[in-house]
Amino acid sequence: MSSATLGAPSALVTVPPYAPFLKEVAQHPVVKGLRLNTVMPIKDSLEDVLKRLQDVAGEKELWVDLKYRQLRIKTYGVPPFTEIELTHEISVDTPTTAYFSDGTESATVLAVHNKRLIMQEGPQRVVGPGESINIPDGNLIVHGGFTDLDEKYIVAARAVGVHRYMLSFVEEHADIEALLKLDPDADILAKIESRKGLHYVRLEYAKDHQLMAARGDLYHEIKRPHHILQALELIIEKDPQAVAASRIFPSLAYSLEPSCPDIGDADNLLRMGYRTFMFGDDICMRRESVISGLNLFEAIAERAK
Repeated sequence: MSSATLGAPSALVTVPPYAPFLKEVAQHPVVKGLRLNTVMPIKDSLEDVLKRLQDVAGEKELWVDLKYRQLRIKTYGVPPFTEIELTHEISVDTPTTAYFSDGTESATVLAVHNKRLIMQEGPQRVVGPGESINIPDGNLIVHGGFTDLDEKYIVAARAVGVHRYMLSFVEEHADIEALLKLDPDADILAKIESRKGLHYVRLEYAKDHQLMAARGDLYHEIKRPHHILQALELIIEKDPQAVAASRIFPSLAYSLEPSCPDIGDADNLLRMGYRTFMFGDDICMRRESVISGLNLFEAIAERAK
């Protein structure tokens, strides 16, 4: 399929709900839509937040990112501690390794009891509610699906006429069916973030929804780091409209001078065939970093037309 058939490159942008620069972001020429990360704290009703973001988005898309079976920390853990409570009950063979801070920290899980992880050590800092955790073990089973907050957001979204959802950690078609039961009009962007998710894409994907290569968690969940390349190629092969997400220009979160690897990464994704990129939380918290990222993406994308 040619790039002309796929259309011009575009971006989905994560929006901090109360940021003063949202209209400027939404009006950027490469922005296709906005994404609300539902772990972000809000002070208003869910309906009011979604209505306001609808107004900001205008004719562009608004996506509600549901956490589903993604593992997150439920309560604060203060070192030295030996227990971490999760949002979901899990089963996994122990000992096993858990990863924190986007994979930069790790600690050994000695035992699991329902939602509680009994740790051998660390991590050596406070961990808190909403923080993600990866346990890339092939024997991991996450019990349950939608969180209470997910279900509240679905009810609120339906009430205000929003039906676009990103669904985290899709691993089987039953996940898609579960969301359609809660909103029959759901337009679903399935986030592929695990080896089980890749298995689903390879053998079960029915092309009745769009895929997202959610590289933030996927990179930690694959067996070997270099396998990320074949994972990305599989997803875009199965869905030529797939979205490439996360780890987009992370250097801009700390400096307005982009790194050479970040530029090469974006170019490589475009050469693979990806035409829609989703900017993650890291560069979207500040106006300067997200606008710089959009301008950089626009410049790189010019070469792909």
